[in-house]
Amino acid sequence: MWQKLMWVGIWLAFMGAPISDLVDGNHTAVPTVLGWLGLASFITVYLALVLRHTARPPAHATVYGLLGVQAALAISLSLTLGAPWLVLFVYVSVSCGAALPMAMASWAIVASTGTMTLIGVRVTHVGDVVPGLVIPAFLGGFAMTGVRHLIRTSVELREARATVAQLAANEERLRMARDLHDLLGHSLSLITLKSELAGRMLPGHPEQAAQQVADIEQVSRQALVDVRAAVSGYRRATLPAELAGARTALSAAGIEVDLPTEAPEGLPAAEEEVLAWVLREAATNVVRHSGARHCKVTIGERQTLDGRFLELRVQDDGQSRAGSPAPVAGNGLTGLAERLEKVSGVLETDSGRKGFTLIARIPVIPDPSEIPLVSGT
Repeated sequence: MWQKLMWVGIWLAFMGAPISDLVDGNHTAVPTVLGWLGLASFITVYLALVLRHTARPPAHATVYGLLGVQAALAISLSLTLGAPWLVLFVYVSVSCGAALPMAMASWAIVASTGTMTLIGVRVTHVGDVVPGLVIPAFLGGFAMTGVRHLIRTSVELREARATVAQLAANEERLRMARDLHDLLGHSLSLITLKSELAGRMLPGHPEQAAQQVADIEQVSRQALVDVRAAVSGYRRATLPAELAGARTALSAAGIEVDLPTEAPEGLPAAEEEVLAWVLREAATNVVRHSGARHCKVTIGERQTLDGRFLELRVQDDGQSRAGSPAPVAGNGLTGLAERLEKVSGVLETDSGRKGFTLIARIPVIPDPSEIPLVSGT
């Protein structure tokens, strides 16, 4: 604020002509007092316009009112106190360039300069007005429109940077929410299942119960590692690891599992990671919500009318949701849809009499070597 005030205050040096006119005693007591009051009011209005409204949105009623007061002071002081006060119109032009939009400022600058010329013809000679004041008023006003544009651009750039920073922070929160939901949902479901198994085995099969407790410890340690990696931003899920994890979790829940032993090779890292997260969340949902006895997982390419897609399909025969409408998307399905959207994929669900099916499709970009060449004749 003080730097801007100093920069604007330098230009107040051109107020030397009206100040000298008052100090030299060229007027009687009453006009002199009124002159000082008018000059102080004019400078106050000028500073308010230049300092407070240069970088603000398009002009409003306050700006129009201040400009009207400024123009009225310039006209009345110039007509009553003489030629030294014509310099006020230069400040009126600068204020118009600083506070008004470009189209309106252009007309206001021309009108201010024209008014000054007409009054100058009346109180002095035309030859004294044109080179001394008309050119500075005209050029100063339009130069200020350029300054206003630069200031507005700087303000908008600063606001855009703040918005980008906020969006980046929001995206990081969403990433952490998705990762923690998917990681902890899967791990905690597995820990719960194995804890129940250990409780049932403990009286008659202590050795098997001990194995389940050991598995719980292993899953807990791995969950802790995964959470730390997710918070640090280095967590990357892979299909082979999630296929093994899904087999373990579904088997522990007593669900018969039919899934591939190996993941497709040559998948881009981003697409593989998204499908891995989908598989993890789908397996967790089957364990926690389906009540199914059998679950089938397939991964492969599929040709459709819209092109070639890599499809992950998870189907269970759970009866608890048979005949019910498609479930409302919760945090898990919403997070999966957001992940797939980043790789141009789609998520589909189907709840029917034969159970629940979750399908994730990601478009396959063809290898350039596989595209046939068409030669001209």
